Amino acid sequence: MPSRKSITLSLWNHITAESRRLRLFSDRDSILLAVSGGPDSVAMLDFFAGQARAMRLRLCVCHVNHKLRGKAADADAAFVRKLGGEYGLETFILSADVKRLAKKSGTGIEHAARGARYGLLAETALKHKCRLVATAHHSDDHAETILLNLLRGTEPRGLLGIPVRRPLCRGKFKVDLIRPMLAVSRKDIEAYIKANDLRSRKDHTNEDEHYRRNWIRKTLLPLLEKKQPRIREHLAELSQKLSAVLKV
Repeated sequence: MPSRKSITLSLWNHITAESRRLRLFSDRDSILLAVSGGPDSVAMLDFFAGQARAMRLRLCVCHVNHKLRGKAADADAAFVRKLGGEYGLETFILSADVKRLAKKSGTGIEHAARGARYGLLAETALKHKCRLVATAHHSDDHAETILLNLLRGTEPRGLLGIPVRRPLCRGKFKVDLIRPMLAVSRKDIEAYIKANDLRSRKDHTNEDEHYRRNWIRKTLLPLLEKKQPRIREHLAELSQKLSAVLKV
């Protein structure tokens, strides 16, 4: 059984190597960490906290409460506030009435939540002079997004999946969105969380297969893996090849 040290170093090395290759962040960067309280974002927070001193990073934590799950959502926000304090980081707890926004715009809940979340992250990064906003999307999210776009019907760019870096704000002060955790899988993250005895929150709506992404994760991908165990790797390779062709 792998040791805590080997599991930790493995995840850190994968993230660091890809981040250096893609120049996602560097010494003295100011980074706003988007932390939901789930295992993925908790692992990301722990990783960056481990790099902060050596790389002289300025870190802040931001949590967006979508007001969709009542007391459970409020508990998530309280958990992140406490967690940020335990790491000694300035922590911002924000909220958005996603149901009202969805009704007003005539869009779905997921679309409204995403728009509200990134809008608030951008505003917070600008206000606190953070050059980067980091989210905890991982390689499994990447595969799921490619399949989701394919099912919806998409242009070739939709098969690129989740970009590892994209502009979030452009103006006098520029902010980029980065996804350093794309270098690791959900399985890697779960092993890291367990090995380091890190506490996290579980969003039970992620189990509801009414949402197409959940159905892809819980039903479609496992079925595809029975026929092709390397389906996730193949989707990632497809994304990379298309990226070169489309010159993204």
